[in-house]
Amino acid sequence: MSPMFILSFISRVNNSIARKVKRDESGLYLYLTFPISVAFLVTFVSARIISHFAPWLFLSIDGVHVHHFAYGFFILTISGYLALTFNGPRATLLIAFLHGIGLGLALDEFGMWLHLRDDDIARWNFDGLLIFGALIIAIVSAKQGFKTLRTHFPFRWVVKLVQNSIEKA
Repeated sequence: MSPMFILSFISRVNNSIARKVKRDESGLYLYLTFPISVAFLVTFVSARIISHFAPWLFLSIDGVHVHHFAYGFFILTISGYLALTFNGPRATLLIAFLHGIGLGLALDEFGMWLHLRDDDIARWNFDGLLIFGALIIAIVSAKQGFKTLRTHFPFRWVVKLVQNSIEKA
């Protein structure tokens, strides 16, 4: 996939969001659930992979290990502030992606929040539950997400085939 393809796709999605924002159409929040859940899943899985294969890759300040859920909290704080400050169509999509990334980083270490331990058992206990929940959200928003993909994705026949198989199930 070329960078131009990704930028083109994001531009078309942004235009659709712009239309909904400017016309004050309903369904914008459901429309944004799909990019948030996709960003969450990609970030969550990436954080798990990096934590597993490169456990030495972390920020240490004066010997204190700064876990990536702290980055997630900062990103969530920033996305919340930006959502309150900017309400334009272009900012809406970018804030949705940023929010999904923050959720992925923060919730990846949810087990650590509850047990206040840094071990694999505490971390992995809740991963399945979080991934399952994110998949449920992605499935719930999939109809609108597939509609977006169908109108903006260049290989529309693939998206239509997947959507038809989901609707038949």
